Amino acid sequence: MLVLLPPSEGKASSGRGAPLKPESLSLPGLSDAREAVLTELVELCSGDENKAREVLGLSEGLRGEVAKNADLLTAGTRPAGEIYTGVLYDALGLATLDTAAKRRAARSLLVLSGLWGAVRVTDRIPSYRCSMGVKLPGLGALGAHWRTPMASVLPEVAGDGLVLDLRSAAYAAAWKPKGEVAGRTAAVRVLHAPTRKVVSHFNKATKGRIVRSLLTAGAAPKGPAELVEALRDLGYVVEAQAPAKAGQAWSLDVLVTEVH
Repeated sequence: MLVLLPPSEGKASSGRGAPLKPESLSLPGLSDAREAVLTELVELCSGDENKAREVLGLSEGLRGEVAKNADLLTAGTRPAGEIYTGVLYDALGLATLDTAAKRRAARSLLVLSGLWGAVRVTDRIPSYRCSMGVKLPGLGALGAHWRTPMASVLPEVAGDGLVLDLRSAAYAAAWKPKGEVAGRTAAVRVLHAPTRKVVSHFNKATKGRIVRSLLTAGAAPKGPAELVEALRDLGYVVEAQAPAKAGQAWSLDVLVTEVH
């Protein structure tokens, strides 16, 4: 099972680990695309601060994020699973998983990123600020920048197993599963059952809980239909829609009655 997660907007500090070693990151097929983004981002944030804030969409109160990006090549690093914080990652609680569940997380979780493309939770990265919606002056829209390398690398990472897609729209745009891989992909929404609407906070929290439940239970669904059964066994209310034709992903709605 491959689980695709969005990153968090807020991130922990870089910590005191060794500086970034790009060659040590997983998915080496993304290395050239990573280097291009990293180089331009550092250059942008080492120059005119106001221009950098405008490009990155940062308010005056987030001015410090520009300096953080300027120091990416020398800043300390931590595992990506510690860098990413926020509602989804709080609910997922990687640090509190048992040993077996942590091993499953290391194998199956992939975090999509405007800067790195995609990283495993064990990859050591510095704290940064660069969403997938950013348009860098030289590279253009990052979603488009990542599309070609992702299309080459992610199907191989997915192998022949289930792809559980929990990404937000901006990150889903960077890679759309196609062909046979799409048929093994389940894109999940979390809906407030009484209103049938997505509510951001509990959408993220429930997605974190879903991943934690699957990791803790040691569930290993081989495809979307088996995933629906596994989630129902774990107590979730799930509505599933199989693809209307080949080359499309399954759609799964997880219904939640309480907003928390």
